[in-house]
Amino acid sequence: MNAPGTRSSRWSDAISITLIVGIALIAWEGAVRARDIPPYLLPAPSLIAKTLWSNASRYLTAAAVTLVEALVGLVLGLVVGTLVAIVITYWRRLERGVLALAILVKATPIVALTPLLIIWFGFGPVPKIIVIALMTFFPILVNVHVGLRSTDSALLDLFHSLAAGRWELFRHAQWPSALPFLCAALRVTGPLSLVGAVVAEWAGASSGLGRAMWMAYTNLDMPALFAAVACSAVMGIGLYGLIVAFEARIIFWD
Repeated sequence: MNAPGTRSSRWSDAISITLIVGIALIAWEGAVRARDIPPYLLPAPSLIAKTLWSNASRYLTAAAVTLVEALVGLVLGLVVGTLVAIVITYWRRLERGVLALAILVKATPIVALTPLLIIWFGFGPVPKIIVIALMTFFPILVNVHVGLRSTDSALLDLFHSLAAGRWELFRHAQWPSALPFLCAALRVTGPLSLVGAVVAEWAGASSGLGRAMWMAYTNLDMPALFAAVACSAVMGIGLYGLIVAFEARIIFWD
């Protein structure tokens, strides 16, 4: 009985988003044409779309490079952050030291480390992946750690009364409790991973959307710059949508 309502709600959201974005693009186009703003200051959406269409293969290739870097870095940050959160939850003596080190990493301007990583690992994808992993590690660590420690005390007492082992307690009580917190962290770190990839590519890369933006910027080719930004924005929206769909599938009890 809920399926039609859910489908109707999704269609309503899609129509609302389309209308809002459409109105914004029309207003942008109208303002550029009315004020006769030159393309090197602010290109019209129609010119950006034309640039994307005429250079589709180049932008698709660059977007694929950036997306792979973002996903690999996100998965690395997810795995390491989750494992560290589990470790400090069960071994409390490590908690303060590990969290202090994690805060130190978080407080360090990661962008400033990018040139150093490029010197060490070259212009390939490795420095970008490390930057993305460092950016996404801390939010995942903190959220999973809080989620594991937020398990309902009554549920824990029930498992203890049944003489459940540590693995059973983790699998059936603590991990389900942490999943909403993990998904909340992914909603933030998913689009953030793309931002990290683009910023890292600005510092030095042989390909990717960041490289395309940098080349367009140095040549004052604003339509090409905005086209690369549009690709990054679309990928960010798509990645966020995938995370929301993944959350709805695995957290079925809400």
